Amino acid sequence: HDGAATMDWMEQEQERGITITSAATKTNWNWKDQQYTINIIDTPGHVDFTAEVERSMRVLDGAVAVFCAVAGVQPQSETVWRQATKYRVPRIAFINKMDRTGADFESVVAELRQKLGAYAYPVMIPIGKEDHLEGVIDVVNQKAIIHTVSDPTGVDYQVVEIPEPLREQAELALAELIDGVSNKDDEIGELVIEDKPIDAATLKRAIRRLTCRLELVPVLGGSAFKKRGVQPLVDAVVD
Repeated sequence: HDGAATMDWMEQEQERGITITSAATKTNWNWKDQQYTINIIDTPGHVDFTAEVERSMRVLDGAVAVFCAVAGVQPQSETVWRQATKYRVPRIAFINKMDRTGADFESVVAELRQKLGAYAYPVMIPIGKEDHLEGVIDVVNQKAIIHTVSDPTGVDYQVVEIPEPLREQAELALAELIDGVSNKDDEIGELVIEDKPIDAATLKRAIRRLTCRLELVPVLGGSAFKKRGVQPLVDAVVD
């Protein structure tokens, strides 16, 4: 935020607050008592540096496409999206800047479907927005991930039962997700037809299958600046 981004190492990048060249780094991530190494390539977002994005696409296992919760799907997003489709790169969408004035999660999900033709379904829904961004709803597990307001690092959060006012929204999102997945996945489709219960692990496996086959785009939301919803995003990448 103040020109100290690890990946934007060039002076021009730090001055302008944009990415010009792709940069690679790696990080370790603990998930379910196991450590994973994730190699990250940060690519430019600006249309003038599209060649950098194209080069990176050829070596990626998957991509996190980042969208602004206020501006929505911008023209450059469409270019990058087409490149990812061309190189058959599976995608997770992250709707960022949910802490900004005018942020609208549902509107950006609708744009993903309309402008990009993405078969997009939220797996994490932000709790609150703008100054009241408290965390996210885990749609698959039907839990709430609430961040401690006083913790600026975003690392301190609790997984709790979904508060009563949000329960209906969470259940509706799960029903929509199952409906969306069942249209494309035979295993979930059969369970829906037979009216059998679908547990979180079964649903996750189906989401993974469809994501890897480029038939579904899981959508998450949060704020990178406030570090809300970022941890569930990396968990989703590993998952």
